Amino acid sequence: MLTLLAALIAATLAAPLMLRALGRPAFALLALVPLGGFVWMVSLFRGGAFSDGGEIIAAYEWMPSAHLNLEFRLDALAGLFSLIILGVGALVLFYCWGYFDSNPRRLAIFGAELTAFATVMYGLVIADSFLLMYVFWELTSVLSYLLVSYYGERASARRSAIQALMVTTFGGLAMLVGIILLGRQTGIWRLSEIPLFADIAATPAISAAIVLIMLGALTKSAQAPWHFWLPGAMAAPTPVSAYLHAAAMVKAGIYLVARLAPDMAPVSTWHIVVIGTGVFTMLLGGWMALKQYDLKLILAYGTVSQLGFITAVIGVGSREATLAGLALTFGHSLFKAALFMVAGAIDHVTGTRDIRELSGLGRREPLVFALAAISAASMAGIPPLFGFVAKESALDAVLHEELLVGMPGGMMLVGLVVGSVLTMAYSLYFLYGAFATKGDGIVSEAVEGMHRIGATLWAPPLVLTALSVIFGVYPAWVSEAFNEYLDVRFPDVEGSHLALWHGFTVPLALTGVIVAAGAVMFWQRDLVAKAQFDPPALGDADRVWDALLARLRTWSLKLTASTQRGSLTINLAVIFLVLAAVPLASLVLGESNSIRMIVWDSPLQGMAVVFMAFIAVAATVQKNRLSAVIMVGLTGFSVALIFALHGAPDLALTQVLVETISMVVFMLVLRKMPTEIPQRRDDIRLRAWLAIGTGVSVVVVAMTAISSRTAEPISTAMPRLAHDIGHGRNAVNVLLVDLRALDTFGEISVLVIAATGVASLIFGTGSVDRRSRRPVLLTNKPRWLAAGVDSETAQNRSIMVDVVTRLLFPAMMMLSLYFFFGGHNAPGGGFAGGLVAALAFSLRYLAGGRREIEEALPVDPAKLLGTGLIVSGATALAPMLWGYPPLTTGYVEPELPLIGPVAITSALLFDAGVYLIVIGLIMQILTTVGAYLDYEEEARKERARQRARELQAKNLRRREEQARRRQARAAQREAIAQGGSTAVGASTSERKES
Repeated sequence: MLTLLAALIAATLAAPLMLRALGRPAFALLALVPLGGFVWMVSLFRGGAFSDGGEIIAAYEWMPSAHLNLEFRLDALAGLFSLIILGVGALVLFYCWGYFDSNPRRLAIFGAELTAFATVMYGLVIADSFLLMYVFWELTSVLSYLLVSYYGERASARRSAIQALMVTTFGGLAMLVGIILLGRQTGIWRLSEIPLFADIAATPAISAAIVLIMLGALTKSAQAPWHFWLPGAMAAPTPVSAYLHAAAMVKAGIYLVARLAPDMAPVSTWHIVVIGTGVFTMLLGGWMALKQYDLKLILAYGTVSQLGFITAVIGVGSREATLAGLALTFGHSLFKAALFMVAGAIDHVTGTRDIRELSGLGRREPLVFALAAISAASMAGIPPLFGFVAKESALDAVLHEELLVGMPGGMMLVGLVVGSVLTMAYSLYFLYGAFATKGDGIVSEAVEGMHRIGATLWAPPLVLTALSVIFGVYPAWVSEAFNEYLDVRFPDVEGSHLALWHGFTVPLALTGVIVAAGAVMFWQRDLVAKAQFDPPALGDADRVWDALLARLRTWSLKLTASTQRGSLTINLAVIFLVLAAVPLASLVLGESNSIRMIVWDSPLQGMAVVFMAFIAVAATVQKNRLSAVIMVGLTGFSVALIFALHGAPDLALTQVLVETISMVVFMLVLRKMPTEIPQRRDDIRLRAWLAIGTGVSVVVVAMTAISSRTAEPISTAMPRLAHDIGHGRNAVNVLLVDLRALDTFGEISVLVIAATGVASLIFGTGSVDRRSRRPVLLTNKPRWLAAGVDSETAQNRSIMVDVVTRLLFPAMMMLSLYFFFGGHNAPGGGFAGGLVAALAFSLRYLAGGRREIEEALPVDPAKLLGTGLIVSGATALAPMLWGYPPLTTGYVEPELPLIGPVAITSALLFDAGVYLIVIGLIMQILTTVGAYLDYEEEARKERARQRARELQAKNLRRREEQARRRQARAAQREAIAQGGSTAVGASTSERKES
């Protein structure tokens, strides 16, 4: 059982590589894995492991207190659904070979996602733990989202994928609440425990649990009013529709109903929810299918109708109804997956699925037409196909069902008959729309220009269609497999078998009525179309969903605008007000009234507290921002002093380091802010009262919580556990990297997320990456720092700071390594060592600026963060390879020459991950808040200098132009002057001559 699961996981991981290397034929190789699983699953029936109620069980304990054990159970029912998942999955993977024309890069991811979907669906049906099943349940929703959004460049695909994800996830969350409610009320956390519960109908809140659990099942199986996501998901490629939306994903809800129905049937709420929803969905889906023009939409609404049919029948909960429901489930997987593949083949060769553009296809592709006709006939319930056998058994089960005596049984029977009439009508409608020669017998352009449908496209539906025929003629083959489950589930009820011929019975007569009425309805389809309103008379569920989302979005914006008004002061005031009021109100209204407190262990602690209070008050009246930050930092150092006086050197060391690095970050931010704090215009007394109230509330709540302890604290056993289990004498560090290392792993993950968030806030949409390179020793000129005198801070640097940095950096790095290696038995550890190293690099940055930090550690901080997280995660999971629980610590004590025995624990590797993450976090902050802002400041200054140079050049050009103009005017005046004197001399000589 788990070997098959591992094989499917391996195929998922190998799929991208295979598709990139081999191209589309790799789909055929991937299909071999589920095909092998299918063959193995068949061998478990008819004398195999499922005989006489046999089952395969595997369980691995993990967090049993939270009911999160990994418990798997493969019984006959899980085996039946596994046959659908694996068999149809293998055919769909093979079908992908012919469906896709090219091999783009995203096709490799698509192959992995489709194989992963088969994996998680198989995991869902073999999961015995409710919570483990829920994990697989939600994974199917995520993978469905990824597969539906294959054509991500299309808005319709993105919208459909998000819609399917939101609807099914909403149902899944409701189901999770129902599972927890059921577990709380009954103690049932495994599916196999439900039949063992004595009287589930008398359980408190069982109706609420059923409704919540069924929300998950009904949304997953596209039951009304959540049916609209399934037709929308037809934006996905046809292999996705043939697998997820016909054979696999939508069957997850059917599987859950089949599991719960025999035990939940005594609860009156069950039949109201399941049967009522199923019958209504059958009628709604069948009616909507008759007004579609897209082949896949006709089949999609037909799928909605058939899922309603199956849900209603299998939800009855009796043996006969369960037999009929399983037959309907298998029959639907066979004919509907085949029809979807046929629709995809038509779209592939003609380029359209619109029935108004298809004419004459039946003559061009007689084989595909025959396959579609047989599968559609099975869907309509025409003998001798398996669909007829399943539908007749369903009608017979409802007709004679003792749990539905009287009006409920009659109403359900009428609903199923009317729904089956609609099924007959839309089956004919599909065949006519796809293959008929319409109008004046003219072949449409799409059909005229098509190429032939290849074997890779018609072979998979041929297999499914052949099974519909074989199981129809010989239904005993599948009936025996069904009864291997039913004989165990209903041991006290005499069983029956599926058969093609039961004689002239009422169900046979009803089948005749259904076929005739459906044929007449198709014949008079123009008359039926007049009764179909557009928009629908009862409303459009898709539009209702969109309107609901729009309304919720509006309400959320209004709520956010009323509480988050863009003022940091108001936001903090609301937070502190809630912190002050709610806990204190709880204490006032509660019963706790005893407070036992020791003021101090030493008068030095009291002196430190008085100093802290004095500094805190002084910080509130400072006008200089840097002075205020320094005073706030002094309060943090005073807390470290209190830790030290209380006998907690590890806490004191960490507090000092954190406070120091916090002040460095504060100073980096203060560079972008004014030096002086502006004069407050609001009433300072409101802030003072809020500060007093918050302080009093926190202190009183803390004292009350400490005084409420009645049992001996677990901390008294920590030193012994640290030595015996973690092989260390520093209880604090052993607690972080061994005893409670899972908490630490969560915290360092948060640090990585925080570092990424800081980078994204600073860089925006720009690149966050920084080029990593090997460090180079530069010795071309003597200097104190690596960046030399050419850095951007050269004009403002102090030689004293350079010298101090040069002397302190190696010592701080050695101290960092000492804290790291010695932290298991002495104060220190990976966190403290990483903070010391980060302070050393911060000192280099403060001394030499951006280029200095790049020279000091020429590695992208994101790579440090990722490497640290991988190292810690690998150390956490590695013990599982040797059969130990995660985070189990290994221990060796080798004898080293000249040193003696040295204790080495595997927790040191986990601590190394913490060490790298802390350095990466601070380097990320220095790179963003520090270096990137420096770069922006340099760029701003350079732009200012450039503007000044441009202005200077412009002024120079203007002055030169003005000078040229002055010279031109002077030359012009001189020319005029010379011309005038010549004219005067000429007139005088003329007068003399005359």
